Amino acid sequence: MTESKRKFPDWLKRRIGSGQTFAHTHHTLDTLGLETICTNANCPNRGDCWSRGTATVLILGAICTRNCKFCSVAHGKPLPPDPTEPARVAQMAKEMKLNYLVITSVDRDDLSDGGASHFRDVILACRKELPHLEFELLVPDFRDCQDKAIEILSPARPFVFGHNIETVPALYPVARPGGDYRRSLNLLQKAKQAWPDTQTKSAIMLGLGETDSQITAVLNDLRSVGCDRIAIGQYLQPDKNSLDVVEFIPPEKFDAWANNAKKLGFTWVQSSPFTRSSYHAEKKTL
Repeated sequence: MTESKRKFPDWLKRRIGSGQTFAHTHHTLDTLGLETICTNANCPNRGDCWSRGTATVLILGAICTRNCKFCSVAHGKPLPPDPTEPARVAQMAKEMKLNYLVITSVDRDDLSDGGASHFRDVILACRKELPHLEFELLVPDFRDCQDKAIEILSPARPFVFGHNIETVPALYPVARPGGDYRRSLNLLQKAKQAWPDTQTKSAIMLGLGETDSQITAVLNDLRSVGCDRIAIGQYLQPDKNSLDVVEFIPPEKFDAWANNAKKLGFTWVQSSPFTRSSYHAEKKTL
């Protein structure tokens, strides 16, 4: 039975969001012509986050060079990077009086640096306006250019460096055919080796048919490459063309995974049905 035909459990029902702060966030993003992963990935937390005045900015366009089956972001041939985007993101951060900004992007396999220089430029432009603004990056896997990307990003530190493992390796051919599990682990390891004092972060979705032993293996693999932070959430089908949900994981199971992750040594853990990699990312401890 597909998710669209299956009744959502009570713990997955959430209001869309409203209020003055929500409206201000929507207006600011719209006026400045900025994309967010909140809308492009149909995130269920948009109402909550926007009502708190936070959003995850999606840079480098809204067209991805890959076509992961868990994601609703459009795929195809993207436009060249917009040189005005760093200034527009900086203006948004200033108008919203942000203290913490999460920046992510589509995969840009068409660019020789995977988009790393654009991430850097956005951070530097924001710091010019808000010197004390803190950053979290959620980057693609920088296929064929990981060392180059890390070198390019170095002048933009400090930041939390995030890259999502997304699912267990056995499900990559179905859910993430353009990705490579080992490549993703290598990126997190290279970042930690290059920047020992930088917090690294990843995330995994549950409910795609993975087993408990496979999840445990992923958590161990992440710790083995020095990953500090982990977000564990429920996969929800973002549109009719995406993979069906195999299982809705109850909240108490997420609590158990949180305890397991903490025992493994993750210093920042968020695990719940609504958890996404950037959800409540600004919280120092969880």
